[in-house]
Amino acid sequence: MAAQAGLFLLQVVTGLFTFALLLRFYMQVFRVSFNNQVGAFVVDLTNWLVKPLRQALPGLWGLDLASLLPAYLLQLVLAFAAASLQGGVEIWSLGPFLPLLLWHAVLATLRFSIYLLIGALLVQAVLSWVSPYSPLSQPVSQLTRPFLRPIQRVVPTIGSVDLSPLIAIVLAQLVLMFL
Repeated sequence: MAAQAGLFLLQVVTGLFTFALLLRFYMQVFRVSFNNQVGAFVVDLTNWLVKPLRQALPGLWGLDLASLLPAYLLQLVLAFAAASLQGGVEIWSLGPFLPLLLWHAVLATLRFSIYLLIGALLVQAVLSWVSPYSPLSQPVSQLTRPFLRPIQRVVPTIGSVDLSPLIAIVLAQLVLMFL
């Protein structure tokens, strides 16, 4: 019982930091300004880890690996801890399980990225109905725009209602089924 509680707490902490690190990574990829509440929160939460890593780990093709690599490593630690608690992996017999754990961490990081996208799409939809001029509307819109533009080119608005966020969420859910 204590092992399950410990694993739960580890999942919560690694999940929070993984979301924050991935949000920082995607905000930089899509050139979203950090001069807002979400950006300030993400920077304050992750700077202690990302700033020192940037000195040792430079970016690659404009991607901030100092934000992406820790998110992946957190998922790797979580996968190892879960496998260890279930009795599947001991440190001395890690060899055969290592490729599986590495792949599991890649899939978990991709899943977190898709959950982040779905959350951003839901926040954008709610803000567009409730408070379209909110300070959070612009950064959320910048995060989701690359995913919504292709859908908006194919699916027209119906009665001044944009269905592209709904379609994007359905497509993201389909991708999650395959991961």
